[in-house]
Amino acid sequence: MEPAQGNTLSKAERLSSKKDISRLIGNGRWGVCDCVKYCYLSPNGLDFNRIMVSVPKKHFKRAVKRNLLKRRLREAYRTQKSLLRQGAGVDIMFQYDSTELMPFPCIQEAVAKILQSVK
Repeated sequence: MEPAQGNTLSKAERLSSKKDISRLIGNGRWGVCDCVKYCYLSPNGLDFNRIMVSVPKKHFKRAVKRNLLKRRLREAYRTQKSLLRQGAGVDIMFQYDSTELMPFPCIQEAVAKILQSVK
């Protein structure tokens, strides 16, 4: 299945297979940028990039706040995914790593730095 073009985030661009997630965590390269911890694996064997977003329950007990942060991380990636090379095939996991609820511009800046370093 080929993902849609433009600033969309289709189902194909989401990393959801347990096998692929364990391969990413086991073989990927880790890094930290501001309030986001990330892991990436390149190449993933596909023509498109895939992402996974995680917000730990340990820091945010309420699901409403966790879902808000996940939406902000996905939106930050969706609007800036053009910073990654198309056709490179990179798997990226974003893990929110702060105990504070950061505003969207801070998250967007952190995701931009991460995408620049993953290139």
